[in-house]
Amino acid sequence: MLINLYYTGKDGNAKKFASEMVSSGIVQRVRAEEGNIRYDYFFPMDDPETVLLIDEWVSQEALDLHHHSPMMQQIATLRDKYKLCLRVERYTKC
Repeated sequence: MLINLYYTGKDGNAKKFASEMVSSGIVQRVRAEEGNIRYDYFFPMDDPETVLLIDEWVSQEALDLHHHSPMMQQIATLRDKYKLCLRVERYTKC
């Protein structure tokens, strides 16, 4: 299961969010969760106010466990702190 999450803000807040996600250790903890395949941030060249997170999990069950983990509240708190909008694209294998 592959998910693209686009975090968009103003005044560089999306990049600040990604930076704090890394420096706080949240990214490393997500990557260590059972079932996580990929959790990587990218910066689109044509949109300096957006950060793309590519998030991949072995199954819906693994993703559900992640969504119910305490880290999700920490991520939501940071997203609110930086006043980010979120757009999600989800891909599943047939």
